[in-house]
Amino acid sequence: MSKSTLTHKQAVVQEIKEAIENSKSISIVEYRGLNVADISELRKQYREAGVNYKVYKNTLVNIALSELGYEGYEEYLSGPNGFVFSNEDMVQGPKISVDFAKDHEALKVKAGIIDGKVVDADSVKALAKLPTKEVLLAQVLGGLNAPIQGFASVLNATLSSLVYALNAVKEKKEQEA
Repeated sequence: MSKSTLTHKQAVVQEIKEAIENSKSISIVEYRGLNVADISELRKQYREAGVNYKVYKNTLVNIALSELGYEGYEEYLSGPNGFVFSNEDMVQGPKISVDFAKDHEALKVKAGIIDGKVVDADSVKALAKLPTKEVLLAQVLGGLNAPIQGFASVLNATLSSLVYALNAVKEKKEQEA
């Protein structure tokens, strides 16, 4: 192997290691059987969601994962694999992959890395079912807002009752006068 080839492979391994370290989740998908138009559509969906999709040689990914101390991934690194790196929201990459696989049987979700652990396809699919970060935040804020809104309604009802009572006293005094 020439020195320039070795240097290039070392640079790619370093790139893979950085991508793994900077990702909140990683999905490994097999794209065998997808045509160019399907792959282009899949890449477009990933790009729009801020997810990185790369195809690397399995041997280079194997070296990077080994150097980072991961275990139990070897069985998933066979065949043509694409690697989906979710950097911002750990749910986005798996969600796009699983949704796309529903319409395109050729795409198979094989495994993933979530919170530093290698997981199987079922775990990736379970992660894909979770709502996005924005939806979860909206649900939490809605839950926090509900008691405050209820308290405001109670205070408003109490003030309204006081106003009605004062108005009734005023009208009674006017009738007596």
